[in-house]
Parts: sequence; structure tokens; C-alpha cells
Amino acid sequence: MISVQNLKKIYGNSIVLDLPNLEIPTGQSFGLVGNNGAGKTTFFSLLLDLIEPSQGFVQNNEVVVNKSEDWKTFTTAFLDDSFLIGYLTCEEYFYFLGELRNQSKVQVDEFIKHYADFFNDEILGKNKFIRDLSKGNQKKVGIIGALIGSPKVVVLDEPFANLDPTAQIRLKKILKNIADTKQTTLLVSSHDLNHTFEISERIVCFEKGRIIKDIKTNEYSFEELTAFFDVTVE
Repeated sequence: MISVQNLKKIYGNSIVLDLPNLEIPTGQSFGLVGNNGAGKTTFFSLLLDLIEPSQGFVQNNEVVVNKSEDWKTFTTAFLDDSFLIGYLTCEEYFYFLGELRNQSKVQVDEFIKHYADFFNDEILGKNKFIRDLSKGNQKKVGIIGALIGSPKVVVLDEPFANLDPTAQIRLKKILKNIADTKQTTLLVSSHDLNHTFEISERIVCFEKGRIIKDIKTNEYSFEELTAFFDVTVE
């Protein structure tokens, strides 16, 4: 589904991303971990054609993402609140996304009602503008919005950040259910190795823009992973 060839991003004299090759097959749940500045968000930005590569390319279902927009019909993402439309209510935002993805209001309503527990009675029916929600609730809106229309590829950057523990657990279940279907290629970047381990069948670790580890989670225990990545999990 996703293929990276000789991909580099250079700012001035600094190479912030250097990926000679990376293949992510269809239906894989892919976890991306690394310290701040490791290149995770840069990679996602290149994958979504938000920035231009200095060299090489990313293919999404055989479409070179910075040469054609055809990949946008089956790919969704939520990286940060810039993906939201602050002057819309939550329902208006969901309907807007639904229209882009050929979903009727009835279909959108039917879809989002399945996430009532995740919304915790703080989002739907409140007639609040997205800009007036807490950061955590904005994150919930962005994540569920990215799932509307049964996309084939979903990209989420730090989805667990700003969520309370209950919301994190519920989100983990949502993403695990998506991963288990093998119908959606799910890419998640997170500082939380615990959650990433539980929802991902594969974890790649970036360090200074390069891949330093690439493992299958079913071959390691969580304790082995924490030692493997030298990460302290709180």
C-alpha cells in the first residue's frame, strides 16, 4: 500500500529525514515511535503531501503523493488542530467531512453514534464551536472525523496526547478494532509505547530521521520492547 524510495527531507545543511526504503503493506497497523525531533511528523507530512521531499518519493497505493491527488480519495488523517475548522460545530464538521467522502447526513449520524462513549456526552448535541472545545475534545473530534467514510489509509499523529486516561483506553479499543479487521492501513505515531504496542503489529523506531529498529510486536513482550527502545514508560 505505502512505499518509500530514497526519501529525504533537508533543511539547510540538516538532513531531518533519510529513508532509503520503507514498505507498509495493505491492512497493516503500523506504529511509529521516537524522541522529539526524530522525524515522525516530517514523515507523515511527506506522506500527506504537506511538504515537498528534497529527494525521493512516497507512493500510496501506487500513486506518487506529490505528483497526483488520487490518493486523497482513500486516505484520511488527523495530525493536529490545523486539520479542524474552528468556526463549525462538531456536527457541522462531521457532515462536511461526510460530504467530501460521499456520505449522507444519515450515514454520518449512524456512524458517529457508535462513538458516544468516547465522546462522553461532551461533544454531540452541545451546539459548541470546535474552537471552544478543550484540547482533548478537539482531539476526539479530529480522530473520529478521520474515520468517516471507511478510508483505506488512516494516519494519526500523537492520538493519545491531551486525552484523559478513560478516553485513552477507549481510543485504544477503537484503534485496535480497526487494526484487527486488516481492512485499513493504520499509521500511528506516538510517544506512548504502551498504547502503540497494543494496537500495532509492527513498530518502527526513528532516530535523527533514520530507522534504527523495525520489529513485529508479536515477537516481543512489552518488557522486551521497553528495553529494546530504551524507553521509560510511566
